Amino acid sequence: MKIRIAKPEDAKDILAIYAPYIINTSFTFETEVPSVDEFAERIQNYLLNYPWLVCEENANIVGYAYAVRHRERTAYQWSVESSVYINDDFQRKGIAKALYTALFEFLKKQGFRNVYAVINLPNDKSVDFHEDCGFKYFATYEQVGYKLGKWKNVGWWRLILNEFNGEPAAPLKFSEMDKTFLPEVLIKAEQLMK
Repeated sequence: MKIRIAKPEDAKDILAIYAPYIINTSFTFETEVPSVDEFAERIQNYLLNYPWLVCEENANIVGYAYAVRHRERTAYQWSVESSVYINDDFQRKGIAKALYTALFEFLKKQGFRNVYAVINLPNDKSVDFHEDCGFKYFATYEQVGYKLGKWKNVGWWRLILNEFNGEPAAPLKFSEMDKTFLPEVLIKAEQLMK
């Protein structure tokens, strides 16, 4: 299995993993499956500022992870939110951990300080996974969303990526980074998969 940077052309395969979560669960609060073109544009736009990774087996995408802006205001620019989704047939093979390991290394090098996991509750599997990755719980937004006929609570977990020094430089845009370090990070992360 290999990990690489996502491309807009991956939209159809990534959407095949994500769409069942939209339709059948409240793990995402997205309620309508985007078109392949819309999703390709989303990938392209996210990659300007943040990493988006995919894991492939025999050229088939089996999982992905990405980061997005936490909030709009400039003072929040050092914080991001992360997501990871794995094809059901490839669960428990270390793919999510490998994707997150690489993702967080990229985010560190960009200069981000916090990464947040926003988990629809209950979801013990995701909670356990994120806590195993070092995230710490800090808040629950009660009845914050309505999906599939129920009001849902959302829990927030935080992982600190870098020190909180004075006068931090703005995080680097992913599209503008020197990416010579990428192969080493990806190879190291791939070794975590079973």
